[in-house]
Amino acid sequence: AIRIKEAQGGTVTVATIGDADSEDVLRRCLAMGADSALRIDDAPFAGSDPFAVARGLAALVGKGRYDLVLTGALAGDQGFGMTGPLLAGLLDWPHATLVTALALEGDRVRVTRELEGGLEESLRLALPALLTIQTGINEPRYVSIMGIRKVRAKEIPVLDLAALGLTADAVSAGANRLRRRSLAVPPAGKQAEMIAGRPVDIARRILELVKERA
Repeated sequence: AIRIKEAQGGTVTVATIGDADSEDVLRRCLAMGADSALRIDDAPFAGSDPFAVARGLAALVGKGRYDLVLTGALAGDQGFGMTGPLLAGLLDWPHATLVTALALEGDRVRVTRELEGGLEESLRLALPALLTIQTGINEPRYVSIMGIRKVRAKEIPVLDLAALGLTADAVSAGANRLRRRSLAVPPAGKQAEMIAGRPVDIARRILELVKERA
C-alpha cells in the first residue's frame, strides 16, 4: 500500500480489530509511511467467526472513501481465508485472492493471483476493489529506531461498536454463522528414534530398523 502511495499518490490507512497490544503493529506501519491508523476494540468480538469480523471491518470501511482495501490472505491461527472475501461481499466490491503482484491502471487494478499447481491468473478489476495479499509479494521495508520513536506518542483512535453503528448481537459469538463440528489432532506421522551406545551397537540397531521398515 505504501509503495502504491509513493508511486501514484493518495493516503494509506491501516486498521485492525485487536487489543492494545496490536497497536505496536499499527505504529510500525505508521513508521513505514502509513498516514493514519485505526483500531477496533476486539472485546465484543471474542469468540466470533469471520462473518462477524467482516461485519466490523465493513462498517469501518463504509465510514471512509477508500479505493482499494488490502487484507492478508488468511490468519495464522485458524487459516480460514474467509474474512477478505466476506468483507468484499458485504461491501459489494470485486475482489481477488492470493494476489502476488498488482498495478493500478486508472480506475482499475491489474493483479496476478496464485492458483493451485503453480498456476497464475491475471485479472483486471474495477475500483473500488479488495485484494487479499499472498506472502512474499514484496520485501517489507526496514523501519529505523528513529522512525518508531517519531510515532510512539501518536494517538491511535479506538472505535467501539457504537462508533461503527453496530450492536453486540451482530458481532458476538452468538451471531456466528460458522459452527465447528469437531477439532482433531492428525495421526502421528514419521517418528525419529535416537540411538545411543557404542558404534557397533548403533550400527546393529540401524540394520534392524532397515529390515523392519524396508
